[in-house]
Amino acid sequence: MHSLRSLLCGALVASVTSTSLGQTSRLVLTGAKVLDPSGQRLLDDRAVVIKGNRIQKVTPSAALEQDDDAVTIDLTGFILIPGLIDLHSHLLLHPYDEASWNDQVLKESLALRTVRGAVAARATLEAGFTTLRDLGTEGAGYADVGIRDAIEQGIIPGPRVFAATRAIVATGCYGPSGFDPRWDMPKGAQVADGVDGVRKAVREQIAAGADWIKVYADYWRVRRDPATPTFSQAELNAIVDEASSANVPVAAHAWTDEAIRRAVDAGVKTIEHGSDASTEVLELMRRHDVVLCPTLSAVDAMARYGGWKPGEPEPKHYAQSIASFKRALKSGVAIAFGSDVGVFAHGDNARELELMIKYGMTRAEALRSATITAARVLGRSGDLGRIDAGYLADLVALRANPLTDTGAYREIAVVVKNGKVVVDLR
Repeated sequence: MHSLRSLLCGALVASVTSTSLGQTSRLVLTGAKVLDPSGQRLLDDRAVVIKGNRIQKVTPSAALEQDDDAVTIDLTGFILIPGLIDLHSHLLLHPYDEASWNDQVLKESLALRTVRGAVAARATLEAGFTTLRDLGTEGAGYADVGIRDAIEQGIIPGPRVFAATRAIVATGCYGPSGFDPRWDMPKGAQVADGVDGVRKAVREQIAAGADWIKVYADYWRVRRDPATPTFSQAELNAIVDEASSANVPVAAHAWTDEAIRRAVDAGVKTIEHGSDASTEVLELMRRHDVVLCPTLSAVDAMARYGGWKPGEPEPKHYAQSIASFKRALKSGVAIAFGSDVGVFAHGDNARELELMIKYGMTRAEALRSATITAARVLGRSGDLGRIDAGYLADLVALRANPLTDTGAYREIAVVVKNGKVVVDLR
């Protein structure tokens, strides 16, 4: 939960630091233990020198040269990690125990949802997540592009956003559904069919500002029926081919083994959820370097909404997701951090890290999934996900060591994004 003090302090610090750096353009963070570029260990008593929005150098504090013009922040006793990256978020959704998905899509105005999205962006940044891939507006059109651009222009605070806009679904394979078939109800994504139809949808979304294309490779046809593949291989191939022409990558929502296989064969970059992936299909993903975003925290949240309580046996779908995650770990497929936040509260993204560790990842692996691996998925290995010279100055100071303490992500002291201090709760 973010206190009023957090909100006011974050805004004040961002304003003061921005003004100060406008004169000196140099920020120095001293005394912290700093995560090394490999993400494996901490380097004691380091100074991170930031010029503009980039890290200029990382050096032992004792070797730091005097710079009277720099703004210096003493982080002695804190742990400094890269800004975290969530690859599966929905800024335009809020928790389903507040309002059902159907009600959000059909009853909440676009203006209301966009304002909620702006508040969600701020909560995300304050939680230490400085970059998001927002995978679908769920009926809110291209509002994610507007939020992304407002953040970039400094109009509202928030993480760096990679927008996927409307997502693409096949006819009869998405919600809201279950209404009298006489009525043509609005959908939570863009409906497209056939090779020509899906190519057109990709073109429209890219023209509207999409950084990624998201496709629902499977879904249920009738509510409460099992999910089945929705797009043919030819359609999926066309989606990826058209997006690739514009250098835009594709993410595939896919639970079922066959849908995952088709999506991998088509050339998608990530599989979202993937809970029914067989050992054979996981191996196919590994060979093609397709990354899995398991979204355990969304499954956990849905189980809780259904009445499940921690300590009780997990419901069937939850147990399947846990077993699949463990199978994926064993397979060696690359796993990146993607929480599906929006299903649950924005700012609680760290729940995914906690569950990944609970179900078999080491703490170092989990941290890399939200930094180094996630940056690679975004094609930003050269400037995101590490604390090193030349990288963007996205940094989080924690009160505890995330390599030994799973709860460390709840103990945020300072957040720096793009070289500016946006939260200071020391």
